[in-house]
Amino acid sequence: MNRRIPPKLKPGDEIRVIAPSRSMGIIAPDLREVATRKLEDVGLSVTFARHAEEMDRMRSSSVASRLEDLHEAFFDPNVKGILTVIGGYNSNQLLKGLDYKRIQNHLKVLCGYSDITALQHAIFAQTGLVTYSGPHFSSFAMKKGFQYTLEYFRKCLLEQEPYTVEASPVWSDDAWFRDQEKRTFIANEGWVPISSGTTEGRILGGNLSTLVLLHGTEYMPSLDGALLLLEDDEEVHPQMFDRYLQSLLHQPGFEGVRGLVVGRFQQKSRMTQEALRFILKSKPELAKIPVVTNLDFGHTTPFFTFPVGGWARLTVEKDRTELMILEH
Repeated sequence: MNRRIPPKLKPGDEIRVIAPSRSMGIIAPDLREVATRKLEDVGLSVTFARHAEEMDRMRSSSVASRLEDLHEAFFDPNVKGILTVIGGYNSNQLLKGLDYKRIQNHLKVLCGYSDITALQHAIFAQTGLVTYSGPHFSSFAMKKGFQYTLEYFRKCLLEQEPYTVEASPVWSDDAWFRDQEKRTFIANEGWVPISSGTTEGRILGGNLSTLVLLHGTEYMPSLDGALLLLEDDEEVHPQMFDRYLQSLLHQPGFEGVRGLVVGRFQQKSRMTQEALRFILKSKPELAKIPVVTNLDFGHTTPFFTFPVGGWARLTVEKDRTELMILEH
């Protein structure tokens, strides 16, 4: 599948906020206002999908409403980018209903993470359109500790040049959306190399426990030639991560995977560096490729934006570890 990279966002562009997973109804009005202002400060014009606030007993909305909003965002010529409200559990309900033939003729930025991993990989598998694992609309409501996230959002979605990912100086795993002033920031210990090497590959990944939902379906891209960036949330403890990773190792084409980058785990997952090293070292499939952990992406903040379907170079050596996003 040939990669199809959408045009970069520029000042004045309209971005449409959609809710393909959980509803915008769960986001407090004051947080919506902060997020909207911050995006406007970037120079973007924010509009909202007509069904974004619709909410059912699953804190989501009907498949028909979500598909309508997603299609309208892609097919409206005034809309240049699409931001998801937040993650959730059910964006994979939309995969059979997406009009992939029309989407591949409307190249637009689609950005989000977590449950949106299912949408991103299905769209890439079916159309070749590069999408972006990065902040939700709701992420922009964060007042403190957001600068790193915003910087890489700009680098990936508003600029053309390749960029090198640097470690953030601090990170957080607190309920910032409940109290914007009482925050806890933790010094970043930096990236943790597991096995060395230098490689380049097509970026796939995001939320691992969502990605495994695509196994055995037409919505799972080929892993051959992939550079994997994987993370998971607080619900996934070490044994579950081990199981999900093993499932990925069993997928056709995994022997062609060129490298693995693992994002930082949330504290409630109970994942330690020792446990993660044990899991990764126990997989013979990973022995000959570069592997590094504890990078700034996933469900802790801040995090960098990366292109699903883009191209990157990974170097993991004793004295130097580097991730450079080459095509985005």
